[in-house]
Order: sequence, then C-alpha cells, then structure tokens
Amino acid sequence: MTVSYTTSPPENTSANLSELRLAVAQTGNAGRILLPLGGLAIAAVFGWFATLSGAGPGGDATVTLLVFAAAVWFWTFTKVDDTYVALGAATLLVLAGVISTEGLFATLGDETIWLLLAAFVIAAGLTSSGLTRRAAAFVVAGADTPRQLVHLVTASMVVTTFAMPSTSGRAALAVPVFTALAAVLKDRPRLVRALALLIPSVILLSAVGSLLGAGAHLVTSQVVAAATGTGFDFVTWMLLGLPLALACSHVCAEIVLWMFTDRAERRTPVRLTVADMDNDPAQPVTGPLSVYEVRAALLLAAVVTLWCTEPLHGVHPAIVALIGALVATSPRYGSTTLNSGFKTVPWSMLLFLAATLALGTALTTTGAAGWVAGALLGPFRGGTSPGLFVVVIVVVSALAHLLIQSRSARSAVLIPVVVAVAPLAGVNPAAAAFASTAAAGFCHTLPSSAKPVGMFARLEGVPTYTPADLRRLSTLLAPATIVLVLAFTWFVWPLLGLPLQLGK
Repeated sequence: MTVSYTTSPPENTSANLSELRLAVAQTGNAGRILLPLGGLAIAAVFGWFATLSGAGPGGDATVTLLVFAAAVWFWTFTKVDDTYVALGAATLLVLAGVISTEGLFATLGDETIWLLLAAFVIAAGLTSSGLTRRAAAFVVAGADTPRQLVHLVTASMVVTTFAMPSTSGRAALAVPVFTALAAVLKDRPRLVRALALLIPSVILLSAVGSLLGAGAHLVTSQVVAAATGTGFDFVTWMLLGLPLALACSHVCAEIVLWMFTDRAERRTPVRLTVADMDNDPAQPVTGPLSVYEVRAALLLAAVVTLWCTEPLHGVHPAIVALIGALVATSPRYGSTTLNSGFKTVPWSMLLFLAATLALGTALTTTGAAGWVAGALLGPFRGGTSPGLFVVVIVVVSALAHLLIQSRSARSAVLIPVVVAVAPLAGVNPAAAAFASTAAAGFCHTLPSSAKPVGMFARLEGVPTYTPADLRRLSTLLAPATIVLVLAFTWFVWPLLGLPLQLGK
C-alpha cells in the first residue's frame, strides 16, 4: 500500500524539520513568495523616502538599510527564528563588503558576550546549590496578608535579576516556587491567579535593574558606545535601572492585587510556613544551609561586590564573571561542573546578540541610522520639544512587543534610530536609548509576547490565567509603566547623572 500526500508531511516526520522550513511551510505556496517580497517591499520604502527627501543614503549605508529592512520584516511578520535572521543579515553585510569578516567574528569575542556567558554559568551554580529555592521559601513564608505576600514575592523576583541573566531563566527558577504556593493556596484560586500573573510580570519589569537582566541591555550599551564613545557599565546601569525596577514591580503588584482579588480576599490572612514550601527532597528549604549553599551565597556576594566596585580595583566585569564561573564550577568548591554550566547557556541568544551587535554597528558607522532619522523623524529637528520626543519613543518602545516579540530584536531595531535621531531633538542619546530600553520591558499583552508570560500561562496541573486576563492587566499596566519611565527620564535620572537634554 502506497501512502502519498501533497501539502504537508506526516506528523511523525515534521518534528525533524528546521524552524525555517516549518515557518515557510505554514504560509503555503503564497508564503514562499510573499515572505521575501515583504522584506523587499519594506526596503523599497526607504527608497521612497529618499525620493521625497531629494537625497538618499550612499554606498554602504544603502546596502545596510536594505538588509536591515529585510531583517525587520522577518522579525516582525514571520516565524523564522530570530537568530537565523540576525545571522543571515550579518552575513549579507559581510558579502556586500559593509563589514569585514574579522569585524563580524570579533563580535563573538566582545566583552559583553563573555560577561553574559560567564554569568549564566554562575547562575547554574546558584540553581544547582538550592540556595535560590531556599531564599524564596523563607521570603514568602514571612507573609501574613495577601498584600504582604505579593510584595514579598515581588521583592524576591527583583533580587533574582542579579542572580540569573535571563528573564526566561528566572521564570524557570520561579516555577517550582509558584507551584508550591499554588498547592498551599489551592482553596484560594483568586490569589493563585494573581500570583501567576504577578511573577512573570515582575520578572519582565525588573530586568531593567541590571545590565545583565536582558540581552537587549547589552545591545543598547554597545550601540550607545559605538555612537557616543561611552556605553553603560554595570554600576551605572544598576544605579539608573534598579530604582525604576523596584517602582515598576511594586506598582505592578498593587495593580494585580486590585484587579484580580476582591476586598474579602485581601482581608483574609495568609498562613504559610517554610515547611509548606519544602516539596523537593533534592533541594530542601528547611534545616541548616548546606556547604554548597553557603559557598554559592558567598560567591554571589563577592561577584556582585566586585562588579559594583570596578572603579576601585579596575578589574573588568567580564573578567570578574569569568573568575566567578571558574569558582562556581571548580572541583573542590563549586556545586556544578563546567560542562553542566555550559548546557544552561542559551547559545542561540548569544549568537543573536553577536549578530545584532554587528548589525547595529553597521547602521551607526555607515550613517544609515542617521539618514533614517532625518527622513522619518525630521519634524523633531530644530526646536521640537525634547519632552515630546521622549514621549514618542517611550510609547513606541512599550508597544513594539505587539510586532516584534524578541526583546533583543526590538532593541536592535529601535536603539540605532533612537540614538541617531535624539540629537535632532536636543536629547541626550544615552538618555533616549535607556528610556526606550526600559519601556521595552513592558511586553505583557499576549502569552506570546514574552517567554515568561507564555511559560506561566501553560503550567500543567496548575490553574493560572487566560489571554483575557493578560489583556485586562495590560490596560492599566501599560500606561503605568509608560508614566513611570517618563517620570524617571525627566526627574530622577538627571539627578543620578543621566541628563535628558544635550549640554546639561
């Protein structure tokens, strides 16, 4: 008997297809034509603006814009893997002679790549030691009321920003804590749903507290450094971002509590003990600290302290992280091995970051970003209110997740243009880039908007929330986040050394 098919392979073989082939197959025959044509159509828009402005970019800048436009199209409207698109765009720039082969491969050796790589290995050591679960259990066990519980959970999630350099990694770390809470509070479904919404929301909003909180932060720092000569170091980013992370996270906690619990629920006491959270025999949260937990705590404290005191000792944060990774995986001291630590590293994300660093540098150095800035945002030139410019970029950055799901991809698209156009409005490029990146931390509208949101929306055996709950939360959380970012941009960050206007 012969079995034939015409449109799609059998289910048992489709799992072996690459993501690229799957994405194209899902669009059908028309998709095979429309996907590349869509990228070219967006590229043609730049030519149209060149005609309107009377002068287009020349040489390398034109090629860079064409490649960039095609990449934006694939990031926005297709399911092709973000890393595949970024690597393809960077390769095209090399073949076109815009950047050198050495320039592309050098991004893999960039200090930010090494910093992130080592930080993931350190985080693997912390997780394997059991310290993070014990700390979370002791924090939430101190709550007597639902309001105390949500704010203690919020505070603990903010702290994890410095322990795990990945929002999806932090979400995975929080899942067993949440499932334990859900089991203890199973007779209070409203509170369980509120916690399910709160944890991923705070993870995303609090990432701005650390330079390592998201790959997008490293993209921003590199683009700003390429354009102005100075990026953001660990201490500067923490000084600017941590207050905003705390403000956004705790405002989010109040919004979630108000929207998803009633007055009677909020007035009912909470009875939690550390023993209630002790559901994993491999990593107990009761009893004395193990040797590995003590060592992990000392290591984390030492690494963060050295990062924060770089001006005093002069050791680069990447070297500090590398030393920490070696200690965390050392045969006699560490709680994991180097090979195990490497298995937790999101290599796809690191390659994406390296490729977008090359793309962002090309946009800046060839003058492509500057030309786009002048063609698309010319109204901001000369006399336009810096405040209006900041409002526009913050709102656009907060809503961009509806089109571009990857946080790093959003920064790769937005930051080069923001940095180039900011001086036209009299705005400090570093301040504009930081505000844009901070606003991009809001990505809560859909389960597909961010990995932590999607992860908590589908926990087997635990009731969480629906897409309608996310949309309802976003109606208040989006404007609250935008207002907080604008308030910090105008009033707080200038006091901390990041002025909004040029020359101030």
